[in-house]
Amino acid sequence: MVKLGLIQTISYSSNEKGVSQIAEILKTLGKKETEIVCLPEQWLKNNEISDFDSEFSEFKKIAKDFSMTIIPGAFYETKRKPSIVAPIIGPEGEIIGRQEKIHPFDYERDNVKPGNEAKIFNTSCKFGVIICYDMVFPKVANILTKKGAQVLFSPSRIVRRGISPWQMYVQVRALENRIPILAANVENHRFGGNSMMVDLIENNKVVTTKITKLSGEDKVIKEFTLDKYEESRKSRFSDLNKFQ
Repeated sequence: MVKLGLIQTISYSSNEKGVSQIAEILKTLGKKETEIVCLPEQWLKNNEISDFDSEFSEFKKIAKDFSMTIIPGAFYETKRKPSIVAPIIGPEGEIIGRQEKIHPFDYERDNVKPGNEAKIFNTSCKFGVIICYDMVFPKVANILTKKGAQVLFSPSRIVRRGISPWQMYVQVRALENRIPILAANVENHRFGGNSMMVDLIENNKVVTTKITKLSGEDKVIKEFTLDKYEESRKSRFSDLNKFQ
């Protein structure tokens, strides 16, 4: 069993205010023994960050205090050639890796360098991170799952008119790969919230999704038995390989 958490953010007047407010939510999740938690993409007022260690120093302390892995979202990293990056804060309170956004969206293409690798991280379980628009492309989720991911996290920032197709993409990726997905979004006047945990239920070889949604500034925790998906996933990939 692994206990996973998801946080939905709203608008904050400054980075300091946002980090401080979310830190209190993280502490609450930590006290409930949450092992991995994910936040949305670009939820801060200023999403151009030159030093993740400094910006998320409070999150790093919380991660260490509660032995928790924190995916604080995805942001423009300006220290190097600009890219959109999700840093991973491990349970020892250090940044253990970075996932770059592989498919920049629309206007982002002119401003950032795309990532070229879908990475696996291993703390309480093996997981991958799919940043927002990367969810549209089946290959990203499929590669992560074939590399051994047991669950996928998706820091996202989806406008209100895009919520319906986004929800479909997330559910389909979960069904295609027989893997649970936790997708975090921002909720404010522009972005449509509806962050969701997508779990899978199998009934006589028919697999369906079970969705838990968030509203406003909110959080949710759920325990997953990740090995229960393995047989169905193995069968699905075996059938796929027969065609290839």
